Amino acid sequence: MSGAAFFDLDRTLLRHASGPVLSEAMREVGVVSAKLPLEGLLFGVFNWFGETLPSIALARQAVLVARGREVGAFDEAAELAGERLAERVEPFAHALLEEHRAAGRPVVLATTTPEHLIRPFAERLGLDEVIATRYTVKKGRYTGGIDGPFVWSTGKLAAVKDWAREHNVDLAESFAYSDSIYDLPLLSAVGNPGAVNPDPRLLPVAALKRWPVLYFDTLPGVIKLPLIDLELQQIGMMLSRPETFPFARFHIEGLENVPEVGGAIMAGNHRSYFDLATMMLTMGRSGRTGRFLAKKELFDVPLVGSILRAGGGISVDRQHDDPDAPDPLTAAAMALRGGELVGVMPQGTIPRGPDFFDPVLKGHTGAARLAKLSGAPVIPFAVWGTEQVWPRSAAMPNMLSLLDPPHITVRIGEPVELKLRSAPADTRRIMAAISELLPEEARSGKRPSLAELAETYPSGVVPPEDRAFAWDG
Repeated sequence: MSGAAFFDLDRTLLRHASGPVLSEAMREVGVVSAKLPLEGLLFGVFNWFGETLPSIALARQAVLVARGREVGAFDEAAELAGERLAERVEPFAHALLEEHRAAGRPVVLATTTPEHLIRPFAERLGLDEVIATRYTVKKGRYTGGIDGPFVWSTGKLAAVKDWAREHNVDLAESFAYSDSIYDLPLLSAVGNPGAVNPDPRLLPVAALKRWPVLYFDTLPGVIKLPLIDLELQQIGMMLSRPETFPFARFHIEGLENVPEVGGAIMAGNHRSYFDLATMMLTMGRSGRTGRFLAKKELFDVPLVGSILRAGGGISVDRQHDDPDAPDPLTAAAMALRGGELVGVMPQGTIPRGPDFFDPVLKGHTGAARLAKLSGAPVIPFAVWGTEQVWPRSAAMPNMLSLLDPPHITVRIGEPVELKLRSAPADTRRIMAAISELLPEEARSGKRPSLAELAETYPSGVVPPEDRAFAWDG
């Protein structure tokens, strides 16, 4: 026996309730003429908090709307709603659906929503089966009763068990995804439960049972805060304001080049440990969150790695050389397909010594390879002056320069024109575009003082072989 993957609908595949869309479609085609009592209030509470007993009572009463009508009376409304709902499926839900299909598992919609209203939606998504509440039919008309279990809570589990027996599916090998505490019976019955956008009652249960907590509107692994629906990164962006850093002055240009929607690769240079805070402030002004690539070694550090993943970090193994292993850029490509911004610094690390002052920027091919893999545009950005706040030689940033704070500049350019034939050639194009955004002094190739050179080394000490590079010896 093999397993299947069961997906709830509202607040799981969809961010919000499907009810308002279904009701609107039925009103448009004339199947119903008015909203149900307290419909707006109940769906508003549902979207914010999750299922409640009053919202389920409303769902039960919906069967009366169909009483006496011909079986095909709702078909036009169902098709119209299916089209609209399919457009609202969360971006990263699609990736998980494909993952289960690739593994050979049937993908099943398990929802309280009436089967005759939601089947067109499931067909548009290419789902294998629908387990939903069915209305009793007699002589071609709905009677106002329910045929079989009301597919909610224990009723949903009963319906899933019936379907699993008929299709020789093992629930111990199956997956189930839901937001609702009322789906706890189903989640507990499968071998692989997932709490998706969990309501405040399901979240602590999932934590105690160590179930994965997922959000289909963002990259897997990113943590969101319940009820307020904010990522940790968004909290950081709120805190990353100019007044938070009185020891620095910021000048940001080119925010209009950051796409308002859709996936894009933000590629920039790396000068300081303070670059991350600078880009967090910049992204806060753009109004968009972003995922950022970082070397695998950082994610291997206890606690640090967990914080990086929760904040949107994507681990990249720069030593990847196993042809049979997954491409280390797969997760970043998934983020781009989900409409995320992905930040990358092709230099990989802060240059040290003479390389820090090289007017010709050199980078790894990851950004170019990612552009070809995803089809996303590459938006160049250049950071300048962050090393005056937190040079590589310092363990902490300099937060005492309040009277004469250093000036930090961020410039964001237009998309780089890539050929997508040669990763090294496209990398040179990306690095040249970044360089063009830097001030003239960065491209002049000036020789640093010995003190400036020393600041580029973690130890603060210039090796003997590099001392001659400094103008004062």
